Amino acid sequence: MPLSSSRILYKAVEAEAFKIQLCGEEEIERMASKPGILSEWPWARLGNLKYLVLAPFACHSIYTFFMSKDQRERDMFYILVLPFTLFRMVHNQIWISVSRYVTAKGTNRIVDRSIEFDQVDRESNWDDQIILLGLLHYIGYLMLEQAHHMPMWRTDGIIITILIHIGPVEFFYYWLHRALHHHFLYSRYHSHHHSSIATEPITSVIHPFAEILAYFALFALPVFTTLFTGTACIASFGAYTTYIDFMNNMGHCNFELIPRWMFSVFPPLKYLMYTPSYHSLHHTQFRTNYSLFLPMYDYIYDTVDKSSDALYEKSLEREAEVPDVVHLTHLTTLESIYHLRLGLASLTSKPHTSKWYFWLMWPVTLWSIMITWIYCHAFVVQRNLFKNLKLQTWVIPKFRVHYFMQWQRETINNLIEEAIIEADQKGIQVLSLGLLNQEEQLNSNGELYIRKHPHLKVKVVDGSSLAVAVVINSIPKGTSQVVLRGRLSKVANSIARALCQRGIQVVTLDEEEYKRLKATLTPEAGTNLVLSKSCNVSKTWLVGDGLSEDEQLKAPKGTLFIPYSQFPPRKARKDCFYFSTPAMVAPKHLENVDSCENWLPRRMMSAWRIAGILPALEGWNENECGNMMSDIEEVWKASHDHGFCPLIMPSATESKA
Repeated sequence: MPLSSSRILYKAVEAEAFKIQLCGEEEIERMASKPGILSEWPWARLGNLKYLVLAPFACHSIYTFFMSKDQRERDMFYILVLPFTLFRMVHNQIWISVSRYVTAKGTNRIVDRSIEFDQVDRESNWDDQIILLGLLHYIGYLMLEQAHHMPMWRTDGIIITILIHIGPVEFFYYWLHRALHHHFLYSRYHSHHHSSIATEPITSVIHPFAEILAYFALFALPVFTTLFTGTACIASFGAYTTYIDFMNNMGHCNFELIPRWMFSVFPPLKYLMYTPSYHSLHHTQFRTNYSLFLPMYDYIYDTVDKSSDALYEKSLEREAEVPDVVHLTHLTTLESIYHLRLGLASLTSKPHTSKWYFWLMWPVTLWSIMITWIYCHAFVVQRNLFKNLKLQTWVIPKFRVHYFMQWQRETINNLIEEAIIEADQKGIQVLSLGLLNQEEQLNSNGELYIRKHPHLKVKVVDGSSLAVAVVINSIPKGTSQVVLRGRLSKVANSIARALCQRGIQVVTLDEEEYKRLKATLTPEAGTNLVLSKSCNVSKTWLVGDGLSEDEQLKAPKGTLFIPYSQFPPRKARKDCFYFSTPAMVAPKHLENVDSCENWLPRRMMSAWRIAGILPALEGWNENECGNMMSDIEEVWKASHDHGFCPLIMPSATESKA
């Protein structure tokens, strides 16, 4: 096809896809949610304790296998149910991580819709169907004599499983699926699944309980056929379940990964295997592409979407997205890999907190540490859209502890430098340095890279001006005196200077810090800098890194601690109030927000991250690093103009009262 013709076709496909998405949204809104009977899972109210429903069976299988003296009571299938259940969870998690990484890059992405917190919450029970199948395996084994002592492999059992799936299973699923799109069943059951326009791998198993039971009844046809014909084997059970998991996850990825050569080598494959783009049309247009994994039934009954082939080609040719703004951050604690957006979705959608069960996952944690030593390149974890501005978050594969190791500093600086050069080569407008990537002792607040590469087109921003503005505007109105504690930094110096110029007294308890700050102030502003021996001079403390628990204990009761540091202080007082690290609430037009930024609440963004967005929105063409600072009032006004709001904490309100 000529290039011009293909472009015309792709533009037509994009227009059609947009129209299809609107139709899909209207259908979801039009069809009111009326949960049918057996919509809720029976163990829904147990929370994370739902895994205990498998515990009695798992304990019994382990006991009979390892403790029984009679070899005839030991059955390989019975003992393998638990590890196979765990394998399925790992299999699904791998798909989640890979899918989120690829869609964040934009390579071969199909649908440009955003994923928000409501979808993450709705899909957080993706492991319910794994628990259910494990339960059915245990109960089936105990009730059916035919399930005992199955061989590991039987060729006839494998062939029967394949034939039964291609025939009855796919055929009955097609008509069941069409029935579920009837308004009566759709509004009560299937609409829950279609609430996700932009799908993730786990979207495939997000259904009401009754609907999952119907699917399991279909998938049980090959299982019971082989059991009652005496051809069942462990391999057919495991392979069939893994095949269903693989195809389900693959089909709900929001990126195309099936290469053209597969269809070129074997053209009939088009009717025997669907692709992610093929099934994505079902989630946008709703009334086409009903088949499970074999599109041949859509071709037989003429329900194939006419744009399936064009969307497949368009998705394969889509290249990685080039953002306008990049926020460069890094890993924090060893547990942060689970809170990373590529990690566990249920954790990354909540503020970072330590969980007791992380110690059980130490092999994975250890493996991640090894990966950080091997993989020495920043990687993409998130993409967002702010109006027409494309945003990405890149992560340096180093933990916080690495930044305090002298022998690691050169390696870290090289990683940051490579990321900046890569951003410059890609034509990215702004790169903001997050967390310790702009540490003064590491790279002089980013000035090292500007001096080394004076011709960089990408603007490097450390975000200090907005961080200062957020801290200053977090101080309760009417406050005439504040205490400044913690290690002095560029932000701390700027805060002290700005407050002294506004006539607010800044109290320091350390003579060395007092002298350093005094040297940066004009004689007039310097009169508002006070050296004191008492900690009771003010109930408003501005605190940074290095604030010890002993120092917190010296503060008067009811003190408001306002951090100016990248990391929050360890809370040592229950009778005081702790404000968030400098951050603001993101406006609604920031799209694709489905994870929390470290310890911040949902839809909160750190001031350093927002500071990278503002220059691209305002057209500012200056670096902010080293000793360079943007105008504090200007960046504060710009943040408000673009919809960012200060975080009003209950503690701040109480302290004002």
